[in-house]
Amino acid sequence: MYITAAVLSVLLALVSLAAGVPKVLLKGDVPAGLQSHMGLSAALVRFIGLAEVAAFVGLVVGLFWQPLGIAAAVGFGITMIGAVGFHTKTGDYADPATRGNAMAPIILALVSAATAVTLVLAM
Repeated sequence: MYITAAVLSVLLALVSLAAGVPKVLLKGDVPAGLQSHMGLSAALVRFIGLAEVAAFVGLVVGLFWQPLGIAAAVGFGITMIGAVGFHTKTGDYADPATRGNAMAPIILALVSAATAVTLVLAM
């Protein structure tokens, strides 16, 4: 079970890092879209990015100390549930043009849950 937990942790860590760094730096299309389309402030976008980068750190360290990995996976999952709420609020799931991008937080929340469960079972 540890191998499954490690693979899920590494994959989720890489995704969280790739998602978080542009938001922290406020560079690229995603932070700009969050600010214009969803109406988020630059400070909130940067905070979300920091939470995603912290999830990366927690998931990597969690390979060696599972309680931290579990907390990071749960925290990242909660962040993704918040993202689902924002996508719902802006109507992204009803619009075929934005529905594809809005599905990513749902999938990542499920992967976060699977990662947390496998880390618990690997203890």
